[in-house]
Amino acid sequence: METILDTAEQTFIEVAEVWVPEGDRLTLANGAYGPHEAFAEASRQESFAKGEGLPGRAWSEERPVVLKEFDGSYFKRTEAAKAVGLTAAVAVPVFAGSKLKAVLVVLCADDAVRTGAIEVWAEKDGVLALNDGYYGAATHFEWVSQHTQFPRGQGLPGGVWSAQTPILMRDLGSGYRFIRSESAGKAGLTTGLGLPIPVPGGDSFVLTLLSAKGTPIARRFEIWDARAAKAGAPGTAKLIDGICEREGPLWDAENAGNEKTAKAWSGPIGRVLGTGVPTTQTGAGANGYQMMVALPIHRGGELAHIVAWYC
Repeated sequence: METILDTAEQTFIEVAEVWVPEGDRLTLANGAYGPHEAFAEASRQESFAKGEGLPGRAWSEERPVVLKEFDGSYFKRTEAAKAVGLTAAVAVPVFAGSKLKAVLVVLCADDAVRTGAIEVWAEKDGVLALNDGYYGAATHFEWVSQHTQFPRGQGLPGGVWSAQTPILMRDLGSGYRFIRSESAGKAGLTTGLGLPIPVPGGDSFVLTLLSAKGTPIARRFEIWDARAAKAGAPGTAKLIDGICEREGPLWDAENAGNEKTAKAWSGPIGRVLGTGVPTTQTGAGANGYQMMVALPIHRGGELAHIVAWYC
């Protein structure tokens, strides 16, 4: 019998979906919609040309796009979203060189208690500045973020920018490495995942997912290294970092050389290894969590990393 783990009543992300190019349009490959079947059905009927709707905008602008309000915007499924309480969305394009592999879209519901952050940082004049973000009820943390910049190597965004690899950061409210720790602590933010978003043309973008305990983005985060020099063989990935509310740390430096591995086409991480395309899973495919999202990062002509989160 399939077991669904005990999860929070509310999560920061309600829906995740993957759109892939077919000819000159984006079509729905898969999605995790939870109880929002009416919105899922509306999505199955849609497709997007380049520049059309939120997925098409991320494709044409070749960057992550945050949409905080649907009314009066270019979002095509506004009525269906409003009917189930979805109010904001973020689209993340996945490029391998100049080729678009997919667009990941996550959708959120806004209320007085949902706290978290999905941020897009962009290089400007030699530092990273906030390009846009969605924060739910964390309005003071949003203000602090709008007035913060990161040199290369500083803080979570700057660290990702410098290393060009995903970074998982714990204890945001007390960690000295997290520059906005005081305001993060007040907002209840506990865990941060930062990842580079490679795009054609060389512009620098960093996506950060900041999770709060009460309304988490995820209860489990994983970072997989798929680079052949690190994983040991093509089509293989090693778990190099992770944290889980139930299991604690998922990687230990003392276990270096004996990391958990994934093989192409075996399981959800293996599917991403095989296709180079994001995936969403529910139920058994999500290890019993309500939702799992796995997002690949391509660099230098190869699949370099996979980040996964479960809620």
